[in-house]
Amino acid sequence: MAGSVNKVILIGNLGRDPEIRSLNNGDRVANLRIATSETWRDKSTGERKEKTEWHSVVIFNDNIVKVVENYLKKGSTVYIEGSLQTRKWTDQQGVEKYSTEIVIQRFNGQLTMLGGRGDSQGGGDRGGYGGGRDDDYSSGFSTGGANKPSGPKESYDLNDDIPF
Repeated sequence: MAGSVNKVILIGNLGRDPEIRSLNNGDRVANLRIATSETWRDKSTGERKEKTEWHSVVIFNDNIVKVVENYLKKGSTVYIEGSLQTRKWTDQQGVEKYSTEIVIQRFNGQLTMLGGRGDSQGGGDRGGYGGGRDDDYSSGFSTGGANKPSGPKESYDLNDDIPF
């Protein structure tokens, strides 16, 4: 295979308040538990069914950690882009443990707050932060696009790069 892709996209709700902690080197990390649900009707009974999956999200991007700390709480709806990683460690009893998480590193991934003012965000209509994108306005915390255009910088012309 010439290449591979490790990208996870979730839209869900926080199941508890974010956990913010500091590493030994002083970097801050946010841990989130996000619930995603799917619903369907049972064909035989007509009964509505629901299945909820819980996802662990770990954020190492300090700017996104600040947004999480200041604006998110239990029940907040978020859009997450990250990569899937599995950690392995040995507990105090010598048993090997594994944890699979969605990880947002310093220069990849994205978190966007979804929902309105009443959706336990405490902030604006929408807000988001994307990491590692210096060529457009998706980097930085936004408040619904009122202050910044939502597309690429206006001075950048895609036709300038076309060789014909």
